[in-house]
Amino acid sequence: MNTLPNNFSEIAQQISDATGTPFEIQTSKPISGGDINRAYLLHGASARYFVKLNRVDLVEMFAAEFAGLNALAQTKTVKVPQPIMFGQTANSSFLVLEFLELKRTTPQSEHVFGEQLAQLHRLKQPFFGWQIDNTIGSTPQKNARTDDWVTFWREKRLGFQLQLAAQKGYSSQLQVLGEKLSERLNDFFIDYSPQPSLLHGDLWGGNAATTEQNQPVMFDPACYFGDRETDLAMTELFDGFSQNFYAAYNDVWQLDAGYNTRKNLYNLYHILNHVNLFGGGYVAQAKQMMQKLLAQ
Repeated sequence: MNTLPNNFSEIAQQISDATGTPFEIQTSKPISGGDINRAYLLHGASARYFVKLNRVDLVEMFAAEFAGLNALAQTKTVKVPQPIMFGQTANSSFLVLEFLELKRTTPQSEHVFGEQLAQLHRLKQPFFGWQIDNTIGSTPQKNARTDDWVTFWREKRLGFQLQLAAQKGYSSQLQVLGEKLSERLNDFFIDYSPQPSLLHGDLWGGNAATTEQNQPVMFDPACYFGDRETDLAMTELFDGFSQNFYAAYNDVWQLDAGYNTRKNLYNLYHILNHVNLFGGGYVAQAKQMMQKLLAQ
């Protein structure tokens, strides 16, 4: 059944204004897949668009995603959905993207994806951070410019998540372990100085797919400039990527030997974010990860 929320006529008009081509919605279809935004396929006579909706006050979240997709697209490495526009109506904020027919990754597309992601990461950026703050899931992600990577990771990533956790009542041992790990952070970078790379920032298996033409695509970014290992680490956090992907990446740009240790440090950020979003067993997992890192 096609349903048309009240504000879709406003969105259609704004799409027309942004593209310079009249767009009138013929059908709309809800699309599942995310737990933060509502998503729809809008189908017109000669165009289709993927639209995300959320509260009207969250337009800056979509502005940041729009900026991230544009930055990734400009590298001409990994394909992303073309960002069309973002905006507000009386009832919601929204983001409009190119609609892509997607399917699960294949061994061939994962090989190409690994090569292209390494090519993206090889493009050296001017600093650590990003020009604007954004979100990781629905959690604020602070991206103030920093010239030292360890300082950035200590303050803007682990430190910020631990502060949120304390505010939510996750204190005591979690905070004690976090402080100890923060003090020892330099130990993980004795022989390693990462360059700033443009990162997807939230690269788990659910944020990558393949087009009908077997072209790899990634989406839903939380971009910033940082150590490329953070993107690779998250691909391992929930699995979803084959050895084809990692072998192809390493063929283009070999990972440092210390990656196998640092990947747990980088994935701790995402587990702490899950603590703040969902609580539950993620608290115990975060403690275990910090204890393991402190023992190394």
